[in-house]
Amino acid sequence: MSKGPLDGVQVLDLSRLLPGAMCSLILAQLGAKVVKVEDTGAGDYLRHFPPLKGGMGGAYYALNRGKRSIAINLKQPQGKALLLRLLPRFRVMLEGFRPGTMDRLGLGYEALKQAHPELILCSISGYGQTGPMAHRAGHDITYMSLAGALAAGGEAGGKPALPGVQVADLAGGALWPVIRILAALMQDEGCHLDVSMTEGALSMLLPALGDFAFGAPALKRGEGLLNGGAGVYRPYATADGKHLAVAPIEPKFWLALGQALGVEARSDDAFAPPERQAEVSAQLERVLKQKDREAWTEELRQVDACVEPVLELHELADHPQHIARGAFCTTEDPVLGPITLPRLPLEGELPATPAPGQGEHTDQVLREAGVRQDEIATLRRDGVIR
Repeated sequence: MSKGPLDGVQVLDLSRLLPGAMCSLILAQLGAKVVKVEDTGAGDYLRHFPPLKGGMGGAYYALNRGKRSIAINLKQPQGKALLLRLLPRFRVMLEGFRPGTMDRLGLGYEALKQAHPELILCSISGYGQTGPMAHRAGHDITYMSLAGALAAGGEAGGKPALPGVQVADLAGGALWPVIRILAALMQDEGCHLDVSMTEGALSMLLPALGDFAFGAPALKRGEGLLNGGAGVYRPYATADGKHLAVAPIEPKFWLALGQALGVEARSDDAFAPPERQAEVSAQLERVLKQKDREAWTEELRQVDACVEPVLELHELADHPQHIARGAFCTTEDPVLGPITLPRLPLEGELPATPAPGQGEHTDQVLREAGVRQDEIATLRRDGVIR
């Protein structure tokens, strides 16, 4: 793997599950060296989520390739002391515990700063390190809910729709930390970054909240231009039970599609009242159900009308656009065989090494930090490391 812009930056990742893992994967592809810190018990819960191969789950494998893993019991005084001993070798530390947990372990920011003043500590939590909900448990759907993002999707007058991907986790809890870490790396001093997944999801409502601040009605699910209210911007079923994504908002695209399908299209349909939206939707439903998805895809290939097939997961790697762009790559894992995964939309290759086993690199990382082999043996005997 070629050197990236973060070559030489070392990251210590104490997080579990999705957000921190995605964040440190991005940093790894940018060239950082990431060491994952797991406990000596179950380790990262994500590694046990099925389907399993070689003792680890698929999601864990995808998010943790290119990293090394050490296992330390931070609840033991020797474990805490060992982590502080390792700390000066690292520029960035990630953690995703509930606020207050690091302080209870004796590893809060003030303690870490004493050991390493230039350390960038990035704390990822559901609601942030402060506020009345700081210590409240949650998951992606609850963060999305409090951010107002969950209420924006679904049928008009119906219940909110569950997003198909974890937006608060993977955008609010991964992309925003990366942005803030990259900015912090441009400074010569340490800092504590407080990242709220709820606020990350809330930021995605910025356009809608801008309209609201300018006097527009509050966005309601199924009633806005881009969340189901417009007949020219929604998925439609085809004859084979598959779907097309139809999105000709601009008049030129909608008029072109109307001509190709033989349906009535007016230049102002995208912003027409609900009665007209129902008419547009009804005629598109009727026409598009007359042919299979692939037949429509082929027929509309030469029509510039913002219509594309809704691909299922098993279809992604074989799509011509993804093939041409090299969006997927297959690596030969020495244990698991060929594994096909998407590359991140960054320059450079995916980290070549497979996801680590729990504590696989404990001895290696400790030796690099100057810990003697006899001391390593004692720490293992005492249950401090695994």
